[in-house]
Amino acid sequence: MARQSAVGSHGDSATKPGKLFVLDTNVLMHDPTSVYRFEEHDVFLPIMTLEELDNHKKGMSEIARNARQVTRTLDEIVSSMNDAIDRGIALDEPSHGLASGRLLLQTEAIASELPAGLPTAKADNQILAVVIYLQRLHPERSVILVSKDINMRIKARTLGLQAQDYFNDKVLEDTDILYSGMRELTAEFWEEYGQDMESWQQGGQTLYRLKGALCTQLLANQFLIQEGTPPLHAIVREVSGTSAEIETLTDYTHVRNNVWGITARNREQNFALNLLMNPEIDFVTLLGQAGTGKTLLTLAAGLTQVLEARRYSEIVMTRVTVPVGEDIGFLPGTEEEKMGPWMGALEDNLEVLNKSDNDAGDWGRAATHDLIRNRIKVKSLNFMRGRTFLNKFLIIDEAQNLTPKQMKTLITRAGPATKVVCLGNIAQIDTPYLTEGSSGLAYVVDRFKGWAHAGHITLQRGERSRLADYAAEVL
Repeated sequence: MARQSAVGSHGDSATKPGKLFVLDTNVLMHDPTSVYRFEEHDVFLPIMTLEELDNHKKGMSEIARNARQVTRTLDEIVSSMNDAIDRGIALDEPSHGLASGRLLLQTEAIASELPAGLPTAKADNQILAVVIYLQRLHPERSVILVSKDINMRIKARTLGLQAQDYFNDKVLEDTDILYSGMRELTAEFWEEYGQDMESWQQGGQTLYRLKGALCTQLLANQFLIQEGTPPLHAIVREVSGTSAEIETLTDYTHVRNNVWGITARNREQNFALNLLMNPEIDFVTLLGQAGTGKTLLTLAAGLTQVLEARRYSEIVMTRVTVPVGEDIGFLPGTEEEKMGPWMGALEDNLEVLNKSDNDAGDWGRAATHDLIRNRIKVKSLNFMRGRTFLNKFLIIDEAQNLTPKQMKTLITRAGPATKVVCLGNIAQIDTPYLTEGSSGLAYVVDRFKGWAHAGHITLQRGERSRLADYAAEVL
């Protein structure tokens, strides 16, 4: 993972002093270990940053937990101190070799040298005053403010200060290169690899063994496409050196292979159902804009495997509760009832799945609906810590709004025989300070690619309605 110090030239550390990074409070609360992420450079914490941490430490929210974690980390660092605190604390020992710089804490009052228009009582402006003071005190060093707050960075730059985002948690600088789960084969594929290819039948599928340079670039559970006559749609089952094993797919576009009455409407939906219905794949990520069928396909696959195949005992569904408009305040009722307003997508999709059984009649459909609702549990993210899900089909909806740390907390809840499915659209992030590159969803897609028990697909085509497709395109 890229270090923060990768921005700008390092210079020769023997002749040029390292940079001095001043951390804003939101950086520490976003990543509690951020003080260790600046390699050989020094880190400075203004007293106002510590004050703001103190204000945020109470409560059960993720922000409060992170504030407490930062406080514990700083306590650990200060406890390891051998020198005078005003000379800085060496980070080499507390960071276990991750950082070789020093942590400097503000030990004296700093006179505010801000322009007249900026109120000195505001915490952000006091931090800016510290950066101005440090820049004048160390003219030979690069003093850089690190903040997740865009307005804070703009203010710093208008004052002639260096400022940058905290990008150490970013998986990708450019989300266009995020793994799509597919690879298109060239028109010459059969000519190059056809002669030495072995093929055999197993469980109704055809398997091929390839040998050659292409195999070193393939990843386990990656989909291969060649749109010729006949077209080839296959999945990579195994890669070892210059040989790979690929397998043809189950055709879920055909009505005989329907999943809870649902058939795939396009190539990517077919790939998604092949991942969702495969018991060997424990972790599935589905990306795609609104209307591509992420939730519908996942619920159909979950219901089939819970109620028909009895592979899992129940479906557990959770999502991040970030409102798009104004918050509507406290909601009455149990955990499930409080989550009700957030689960409109679940109800909409269950309505579609319930209607797919045309022969059942109204009574039959009502009975099916009750049976389905009994097997789907809606849980809040706030109560996930310390839990273990055994034999469950766990769906994490709107996963783009999770930080990498929250994503780790959730996925590590999975016990034996549990399948985890993450759904989201990284172009639609509602969480403050989270970007497409640092979203927990982009993080897990990148980290899990190539693992034999994980699969990913980016759904391309909207299947909602011509109005929704056109709106997504032009608005």
